[in-house]
Amino acid sequence: MGTKVLVAGAGPTGLTLGIELARRGVGVRVLEKAQQYFAGSRGDGLQPRTLEVFEDLGVLDAVFAAGAPPYPIRVYLDGRFDTVRRMAAPVEPTPAVPYPGAWFLGQSQTEAILRDRLAELGVRVELGTELTGLAQDDEGVTAELSTGETVRADYLVGADGGKSFVRKALGIPFEGTTDESIRLLLGDVSAEGLDHDAAYWFAAADEPMSGVGFTPLAGTPYFQFSSPIGEADAETSLAALQAHLDRVSGGSVRLLDLAWSTVWRPNIRLAAAFRQGRVFLAGDSAHVHPPTGGQGLNTGVQDAYNLGWKLADGSPELLDSYEPERRAVAARVLGVSSALLEKYKDGADDAHERGPETQQLDLTYRGGPLSPAGAGGLRPGDRAPDAPLVDENGKTVRLFELFRGPHATELVFGEGELGTGQPSYRILPAGADGDGLIDEGGHAYAAYEGVAGKRVLVRPDGYVWSVS
Repeated sequence: MGTKVLVAGAGPTGLTLGIELARRGVGVRVLEKAQQYFAGSRGDGLQPRTLEVFEDLGVLDAVFAAGAPPYPIRVYLDGRFDTVRRMAAPVEPTPAVPYPGAWFLGQSQTEAILRDRLAELGVRVELGTELTGLAQDDEGVTAELSTGETVRADYLVGADGGKSFVRKALGIPFEGTTDESIRLLLGDVSAEGLDHDAAYWFAAADEPMSGVGFTPLAGTPYFQFSSPIGEADAETSLAALQAHLDRVSGGSVRLLDLAWSTVWRPNIRLAAAFRQGRVFLAGDSAHVHPPTGGQGLNTGVQDAYNLGWKLADGSPELLDSYEPERRAVAARVLGVSSALLEKYKDGADDAHERGPETQQLDLTYRGGPLSPAGAGGLRPGDRAPDAPLVDENGKTVRLFELFRGPHATELVFGEGELGTGQPSYRILPAGADGDGLIDEGGHAYAAYEGVAGKRVLVRPDGYVWSVS
């Protein structure tokens, strides 16, 4: 199989894109310039919409088995227990939203699960392989690799991070700022005496919002450590982490083993373009976020989920839609992250809490190039909700199960001819007779408001394409 798409970068974005292409039988290579796989936690919060994407990709069970729901946060002030807080109130699943809360899993663990899925599809990440040059013409892209190989591909996707070689080679501006007023010491560390069934916050009583945080990394002996540091602080050793903790904990917790650490400053940047000819940008190469709200990794995964089926199809209309759809979403998400960062800087009590605006369930492509105008109820460009149904044998089936896979899906609500161009299902109301799936609880009709007697075409990435 020839290389149709070359992906630079094997983080969550590049891996998701590789899976999307490989499961469609598209020739893809995924390159990673690092000699070893990333071993830190970094982006550890998976939002509800990303969980829905992972269900479609076939990795959700593994993600649930390896991770954990949001932990209660035990707050200690001046070394004494004060209270228990939560990032967000627990929310029960609904027929339309099966995964209403975030899920915590270290980024390196998420990447390992995605790599395993990609390998099942016959594609392995090429470690120690860096993109060193690129040129494109009307027919394709020529890429030079650090191994000395020259690769010819139809398309190239830069998923190679905030310092993206691809973006720089294209000369695309990376507009935004680096906030020099905030510096955080981050690390994955084990801690003596802290339980793994809770997160922890240690702070001085007179500065309760400026403290040291510990979040358990499920399935490992480590916690993700986070502490604000001064401009002159650059040390990332175990002793440095211990010193920052001792200042607010009274020396009551001993750190034992440091697996990874870094000094971080918030970058808020958005690429001026997500595409140039046959070359596309996705993930951190196109937008970088502060960690507030847990949006960066999730937005990159959904860039790839949006782009994969379009690259596989290759039609100009679909490829042209990637930038306007995803750049608008990235700009909005950056606004959410930035607003939460300002709360953090101001010391607001709710700076660490996450509300519905961070779940990415309400992001739409309404008014985009693939979404004709619509009125009322479910509209083109909206996320297609889930809902339970019953087949002719009385077996429960969900809409998300019908959507799963690399295809578009047509739902016919009520009587009418089924389509022939993609999987097509008739949805009947409770008590109706006929050849179709029975909506016994009225859930599908409720979630897809105003669609009785209509056809809803759902895109391969789970957004409504049309209502007719």
